[in-house]
Parts: sequence; structure tokens; C-alpha cells
Amino acid sequence: MLTLYAVPASLYCAKARIVLRAKGLEWRELPPPGGYGSDTYRRLVPSGNLPALVHDGLLIADSEAIAEYLDERFPTPPLLPDSAAGRARMRERGRFHDTRLEPELRRLFPQIAPARRDGAAVAVQAGAIQSRLDQLGRMLAAAPDLAFGLGDCGLPVTLAWIDALGPVLGLRPDLPGVVRDWRARIEAEPPVSAELASYRPVLAAWLNEAAQA
Repeated sequence: MLTLYAVPASLYCAKARIVLRAKGLEWRELPPPGGYGSDTYRRLVPSGNLPALVHDGLLIADSEAIAEYLDERFPTPPLLPDSAAGRARMRERGRFHDTRLEPELRRLFPQIAPARRDGAAVAVQAGAIQSRLDQLGRMLAAAPDLAFGLGDCGLPVTLAWIDALGPVLGLRPDLPGVVRDWRARIEAEPPVSAELASYRPVLAAWLNEAAQA
């Protein structure tokens, strides 16, 4: 049995669920014992990271490590290309999401509540996000023939966040055409569409609560 420790609104937990869905796996999902950040959870997961996966006595706590493990342990269907170049491109895409685009989005979280909002900071981050989206467009254009894979699993969730934050913070990102085309194709993939259908209402509820904090 696969056990996923997760919280409903976590972007990276949604990313892990997309991989699980893509592999056709069954799993049970549990909240972190004692709550996220608790000493109880850190005794189980020293880093305190979410998501964390337990399988056959092995515990892994990092969404990218989880994705790579699941792809190796359950190789059908494969989520990495056959060629070394294709695998490198797919991993590059995933790392770009985790280390470049998503962190720029996360910097907006303190701005959600109107009482604490800094308009200048929001404008700076809007520009940073646009720059990352433009970079993503150039990256996708360089590898247009890659089928759905591990590097695609976090990006649609982050784009859902960008959509949801638009009316809250006045964001008006301009998705490059190649990103729009890629997004339409990836969101039509069954594991992505299924996860987004269940995730978007959770995201909306989280934002509503955060705006009133």
C-alpha cells in the first residue's frame, strides 16, 4: 500500500497525486501526524516536507524524489522519454518549475490578505512571474515533441494558482502562445484533468480563508 502524507491545498501534494494518477496507482492519503510543521511529524519525516510517501517501508519526502521513485518502481506507463536528451529536457522542465517559477508565485502568498498587502511588492512579483512564463515558453519551444511526463506534473497546478490569484491581486499574466498550446494539451491528460477538477475548489476555499486572515 502506498501512503501519501499531504494537505489538501499544497501545490506539491497535488503534483505528487498527478504522478500517482498517471501511474494508475491506488494510495491512501493522510494528514501529517500532529499537523504540518509539528514535532510529531518531524519525528516521522526529519525534513518536515510535504508531500511524503511511504511504500514497502521506504519513506521519501520530496515531490521530485517521489516522482522519480514512482517512475522507476512502476515503469508503466513511463513518464520519462527513451533518449538521454529527452530525459534531460523533461527533468530540466520539472526543475524549472520547482526552483524558478513556483518560488516566484509563493512570494505572493503574504500579499493575499488585503490588510497586509503591499502593492509595490505585488507589482514586482507580477513582473517576475511574467519573466518566468516567458522563459518557460522558450524552454517548451526548444522541446516541442516531448510527450506528457514528470516535468509536466507541477506546472499545471502552478498555472491554476496564477489563474486563481489573478482576481485577488490584479495579476494579468500574458501566457506565451507556446505555453497556452502546451497547457491545453497537458490539461487534457486524464491524470491532470482529474487532479485539477478536485483541486481547484480546494484552492478557491484556501484563498478565501487566507484573504480574511
